[in-house]
Amino acid sequence: MRPILFILTVLISTLVEAQTTEILDTIYANDSKNVALFFPEPIRQGITGSENFVFTYNREKEQYFGLLQAQPGKESNLLVINRNGSIFSYIVRYKAQLSKLNYFVPLSKSIGNEKPKDKDSIQSKTSEKSIDNNTYYYQKFCSYLLDRRQYLGRYIRRNDGVIMRLENIVFDKEELYFVIQIRNNSTLDYDLNFLNLSIETRQKGKKKSLQRLYQEPIFKHNLPSKIAVNETVRFIYVMPKFSLSNDRRVILELNEKDGERNIELKISHKYINNPN
Repeated sequence: MRPILFILTVLISTLVEAQTTEILDTIYANDSKNVALFFPEPIRQGITGSENFVFTYNREKEQYFGLLQAQPGKESNLLVINRNGSIFSYIVRYKAQLSKLNYFVPLSKSIGNEKPKDKDSIQSKTSEKSIDNNTYYYQKFCSYLLDRRQYLGRYIRRNDGVIMRLENIVFDKEELYFVIQIRNNSTLDYDLNFLNLSIETRQKGKKKSLQRLYQEPIFKHNLPSKIAVNETVRFIYVMPKFSLSNDRRVILELNEKDGERNIELKISHKYINNPN
């Protein structure tokens, strides 16, 4: 019986250890002090699960730290994603008296990565074939949409001669197609740094805040890296189908490389929920 008892003991110890490693650390915060979290890579996204917790970080220029504050209320959670895709998750609680104001987070605290590294070879081949078929369809349907002309009207923004317009939002199968136009009427070429599509949540409460969650396109069609003087480009972002409540909206954020001609286009939930 001793060998069996030994094996059972090892199995139980392994299970207990595995469960222990999954327990999330708790970070305490209040409304009178800033609790600083320093990460191994710059922060790309950070969001709390409840409106009585606010996590702020630099969205324009990625930095390694963010600040957490809290109002009295139930515990919640904080999710942070670094530039390299590392994911960090914590339980957050309100505490009137804080004994710790600074957290230096090592990479070992990451609970995973956005992009899994290991895949089964058979699943990988099947997935590649599916991706090829999808890519072909996206290309054909995007070309079809760019041959059409349909403007939503109000969704246009300008900055120093650069004009960004949302031409259309089209629903097909399980995807939303965002047809975007950029016109460069300035005297300088426009080098595109990035164009991000994010969902912005307007939180209510004593401390009103806005939180943005970046959405990764499934496919980008004809996205340029440079827009020459007097040139007009039209391209498409293909996104998984989604809908929004009335306290959320989509933000298209155009950012110039080594320049300041940046544009933000805010799109109401009504147009997302009622595409063409």
